[in-house]
Amino acid sequence: MTTDETADSLKQEILAKVRTYYEVAHRRKPFVPMQTRIPYAGRVYDDRELVSLVDASLDFWLTSGPWTEKFEDSMRRMFKARDFLMVNSGSSANLLMISTLCAPQIDANLADSPLRRLMPGDEVITPAVTFPTTLAPIIQNNLVPVFVDCEVGTYNVDPKQLENAIGPRTRAMFLPHTVGMPFDLGTVVELCEKHNLWLIEDGCDALGATYDGKLVGTFGALSSISFYPAHHMTTGEGGGVVVNDRRLKRTALSLRDWGRDCWCPSGVSDTCQNRFGWQLGNLPQGYDHKYTYSNIGYNLKATDLQAAIGVVQFGKLDQFIAARRRNFDRYMNGLADLADKLILPRVDPRAGLSPFGFPITVREGIERLRFQKWLEEGNIETRLVFGGNVLRQPGFMNIEHRVAGTLENSDRIMNDTLFIGVYPGLTDDMIDYVIERIHKFFQ
Repeated sequence: MTTDETADSLKQEILAKVRTYYEVAHRRKPFVPMQTRIPYAGRVYDDRELVSLVDASLDFWLTSGPWTEKFEDSMRRMFKARDFLMVNSGSSANLLMISTLCAPQIDANLADSPLRRLMPGDEVITPAVTFPTTLAPIIQNNLVPVFVDCEVGTYNVDPKQLENAIGPRTRAMFLPHTVGMPFDLGTVVELCEKHNLWLIEDGCDALGATYDGKLVGTFGALSSISFYPAHHMTTGEGGGVVVNDRRLKRTALSLRDWGRDCWCPSGVSDTCQNRFGWQLGNLPQGYDHKYTYSNIGYNLKATDLQAAIGVVQFGKLDQFIAARRRNFDRYMNGLADLADKLILPRVDPRAGLSPFGFPITVREGIERLRFQKWLEEGNIETRLVFGGNVLRQPGFMNIEHRVAGTLENSDRIMNDTLFIGVYPGLTDDMIDYVIERIHKFFQ
């Protein structure tokens, strides 16, 4: 037996033991009402993810490598995108997108376009109800956020208020599909085209959602995805950027990979076949292309260990989305008789949901905090709709910004809204119990 054959035999033996370990150590316990915690989200996996993770660890590549390339290729084909870049979080994906649109390198590619690079002081329209790391890259790149109110029921930016928010320095809209409910892409795309604005989608909550039959994440020049365990599929920590505009592809890759000019994948040194023939900046002729930096970038890459989990999770994505939709519909039907007490989600008929959660707003006279505590005391995990009105958060109270109109609905969402889980790990018994527990609150 050769050394390679011996190694492969040992690997197969190890992976067989991993499958056995999963059956022993990760078996789910039966659901007991009031005792079993019902999470708002969580990892859904089986022995295949563990096997893939251990398989990748035995290769000991560790950094982005073959598993990452395979995962990125699957995501690229799903979105029919110009590129897909795996990064270490959805938050990093948002940072990468905004930073790409601020990079001087893209100027040459925009010479014949009405769009231009974002400059310090330029305005970006974004909703007041948001996640902090959707907003943070705007501030970090010295741009000015313009806050627009949101709708109770969809929890997305109010499309009727967008055009009035556009000013002489407005250059982009950066909008999330909140809790997996697509925003009004028809109105948004029309306005962006009319006013020559960049559209950037935060799709972290909405992987697999559609609008007019087209995947969310394919409308903007760039879109982000999160693979955090709470989201539709997981790599642990992890995220990605869908690159739909070919003019941004090379710059986004550069910024993710330290800002270097070289586009070689990990472990490859001369894709351009001119590694020592470049002359860029004030560097000497022939300076190594792998150590030439054309952008002020980051290291936002993920690891092959994460990607190995993602490859398996991607194969289950359709069934994960179907389970989320089914659970969402069960809550809609089971709570419909409480419409006089609760505002249930309002779904755009043009949208195909891939819900992150099930948002609920209590009607006037009902205290959200008391309702939330009632659920938590029943071992039902809840979450608020992220930062609520983010301008009331201590870290964002003094940022430079502009407000278009009022933010009264954003305050209403902050005060009166929470969401519960729809993730695929929920059983019918769990959902029935949650519905029953909510009804008992009003008895």
